[in-house]
Amino acid sequence: MDVTLAQAQNLTSPAPPVIDAAPAGFAQRVMALPPQRKMMLGGGLAALLAIVVAMSLWGREGDYRTLYSDLSDKDGGAILAQLQTLNIPYKYSEGSGAIMIPADKVHDVRLKLASAGLPKGSVTGYELMENQKFGATQFQERLNFQRGLEGELTRSIQTLSGVEGARVHLALPNQNGFFREQQKASASVVLTLHPGRTLDKRQIAGIVHLVSSSVPEMSPKAVSVVDQSGELLSGSPDGGPEQSGLDAQQLQYVRTMETNYTQRIRDLLEPVVGKDNLRAQVTADLDFSQVESTAEEYKPNQTPDAAAIRSQQESVQSGAGAGAQPTGVPGAMSNQPPTPATAPINGASAPLQAAQAGGAAGAGGNGGRRDSVTNYEVDKTVRVTRNSTGNVRRLSAAVVVNHITKTDAKGKTTTTPLKPEELEQLTALVKESVGFNEQRGDTVKVINAPFQIVKEEVQDTPLWKQPQVLDTLRTLAVPGALTLLALIVVFGAIRPAINAAKPPAPAEDPNKSRLTAVVDDQQELPALAGDDILPALAAPGPDRRLEAARKIARENPVAMATIVRTWVNND
Repeated sequence: MDVTLAQAQNLTSPAPPVIDAAPAGFAQRVMALPPQRKMMLGGGLAALLAIVVAMSLWGREGDYRTLYSDLSDKDGGAILAQLQTLNIPYKYSEGSGAIMIPADKVHDVRLKLASAGLPKGSVTGYELMENQKFGATQFQERLNFQRGLEGELTRSIQTLSGVEGARVHLALPNQNGFFREQQKASASVVLTLHPGRTLDKRQIAGIVHLVSSSVPEMSPKAVSVVDQSGELLSGSPDGGPEQSGLDAQQLQYVRTMETNYTQRIRDLLEPVVGKDNLRAQVTADLDFSQVESTAEEYKPNQTPDAAAIRSQQESVQSGAGAGAQPTGVPGAMSNQPPTPATAPINGASAPLQAAQAGGAAGAGGNGGRRDSVTNYEVDKTVRVTRNSTGNVRRLSAAVVVNHITKTDAKGKTTTTPLKPEELEQLTALVKESVGFNEQRGDTVKVINAPFQIVKEEVQDTPLWKQPQVLDTLRTLAVPGALTLLALIVVFGAIRPAINAAKPPAPAEDPNKSRLTAVVDDQQELPALAGDDILPALAAPGPDRRLEAARKIARENPVAMATIVRTWVNND
């Protein structure tokens, strides 16, 4: 049976068209689901909505601020109990020890806690006096007053920068009017400084005066201040010289001098032996005695022409000799002859000449006397010498140098001691760096010894145990859990229900795909049977015929399948 293209066209014309039914809507498909699928879809949507609402509320509550931090266990527990009573949400950070609440409630909660007396703090002040019992004795009242004063001073000191904590101890003796000499009050302060922080002399003096001014009749010298390592920051407790005979400033000066000498040695030897291969210590003996000497020098007497006149006095007496009457005290003393004349050392006078003049005047009948005294300035030099304090009396330096460390090609480490000539060179360098003076009694000792290196085992805290990581995990735990739950609901309940409500995909005819492949490939088309050859058509060309055949195969695959089946049967 021969089937031509025209016959194929005739066969396609009476074929009924294929009309697909209109697909049902999504709502109809959902209603057609089984009850179990409907329950899964409804429950999944409700759970997803609840998760979205919870995540939005969680994000809204994320703005938390610190209410209090660095609280004692007692105050922290009391504040948490009060927050639970007030129904206020809170968070506690173990890393920083802070209690955080919503930012819009911080000020209100602080006022409410303050009205309840929280936080009380580990230090109590004058509030001890508010709860006095009716039968309290005078000793108890005085003890509570002392404790309250210590607490107030502690609070004041803790407000200073660099001070982490403080404790104040007061010794207040009983004042009795029957004692002639009253005991003086004293105080001691223990400071806990922040890591890496120190207090200068002015800050320490401020703490000393703060404590002494708060207690009546307490001298600043009666206040002792120490740090957490037990080092005395203020002067000696009795205000006098310390055991070494030096005060605090002198001791600080000695330490500074020793540190400077030690640093000189390190700066000089570290480039030679290495930074970690050197240990040096210098002890300085300084002289803080104050010596003051005064010397006076006098030059020999000078001639009257060269000497400076300091004072001059001259007196002249004259009278008539005829009318002169003997005067004086009667007796043996007035009848003695006149004494010989003498000249003073620093000046010239003329008593002899005056006596001779008087004699001549007496001989002539006239009497007279002339006295002249001249004082000259003495050439004197006064020298006051005062020695400076803090002079170096003696120096002692000790230096330990490590062995030379070498590593061979295989990575093996060996140590070798220094040679004697190398030690002598290092000793000479140390002497020059500290200004060695043998007459002063200075000593320098340099030795070579291997250093014992102790490896410290650092205990690394696991990452999941670190407070910062724990806080981060707690912060992200709820959002992460909600997100995971949302994914489980979407992929476990909602998505399967939606896939079940989708319309089924139409079944694909295998012959249609084969026919399309065959028609698309022109070389695979079989030849027509028989000798009858279709007449050539004027139009369209071969390409148009092929396109027409492909169009027929797409529009009516059933007819085209019949044609192909006929071709196969004929063969």
